[in-house]
Amino acid sequence: MEISAPKIDKQVCVTKKAGSGSYQYAEYAESTEESTSSANTSVCGGANHKSGGTGGAGPAALKEFVEKTLLNNGNKNWPTSTGRNPAPNDNAEAVAKDLIDLNSDEKTIVAGLLAKTIEGGEVVEIRAVSSTSVMVHFCDGA
Repeated sequence: MEISAPKIDKQVCVTKKAGSGSYQYAEYAESTEESTSSANTSVCGGANHKSGGTGGAGPAALKEFVEKTLLNNGNKNWPTSTGRNPAPNDNAEAVAKDLIDLNSDEKTIVAGLLAKTIEGGEVVEIRAVSSTSVMVHFCDGA
């Protein structure tokens, strides 16, 4: 989505800052390390747990989440992250929340990208079912 819609990419899975200084953002990794010695997170939109002020210089977003946490193939950390005590479906719910928060035009762009990904079909609707889930109504044209 980054190349097709860079503005939207920067609104989904944005990491959180630990403090007010520089280099305070969580950094995406294969596993969350919730200790004061690591800034690594495998949770979409995760926080930096490291004390002492080192981490990412700026927020990471969807592109980095896909590359470093999902390993570009979704075989790891989907729908649940890895690390200490992950909540069931935490990554799926975080992505759904970020998609729900997009405006109508941005949701239309995401729907178009989904339709291109699933060739031959059409995304008819994207809407919130609850605060933690998104329903994508897809028609295969048959």
